[in-house]
Amino acid sequence: MVRTKAYSALALFFGLVLAGGAQAANFLDRGPVADFVNNFRLQSIQSQTVAWRHPEYKKGTIVVSTKERRLYYVLGPTRAIEYGVGVGREGFTWSGVKTITAKKEWPDWRPPAAMLKRRPDLPRHMEGGQDNPLGARALYLGSSDYRIHGSNEGDTIGEAVSSGCIRMTNRDVVDLYDRVKVGTRVVVLK
Repeated sequence: MVRTKAYSALALFFGLVLAGGAQAANFLDRGPVADFVNNFRLQSIQSQTVAWRHPEYKKGTIVVSTKERRLYYVLGPTRAIEYGVGVGREGFTWSGVKTITAKKEWPDWRPPAAMLKRRPDLPRHMEGGQDNPLGARALYLGSSDYRIHGSNEGDTIGEAVSSGCIRMTNRDVVDLYDRVKVGTRVVVLK
């Protein structure tokens, strides 16, 4: 399936390049071609399948360890996929149980009011794309302002720098997005 998506993205990209340069540039910023390009970006923390010894978390659950700066997607009683993540900086950490209430590809970003109060220099709206802070995908957590989302700042993965959101590389968030459904349980541990 990934190979089919990649070939489709390449065909679309080259078709646009031949048809006109401006439209091709837009497809490099968001959509299937941008997803394909993100597969080749270097990652400081590679995702991997690991042994899972926490039977209290059932298959399909997302468990975030802010201390380890890792997100685990539980595959079953003995295996999980481990992803490196960026987490909330001091004063912005949180823990609890949330549910994924929405999923969006290449989402637009509207900074929450509390963030705008701290940073009035931020734009009020930013269209989705490679330069958007939410990256390639966003998984919305309950009615909170928190999300699990991609990042255009790969060097922040493994760090505590966000305002509480869980950041992943664009490649990893696309992989997780394809695995989870609205209603997925998310457990965030300190």
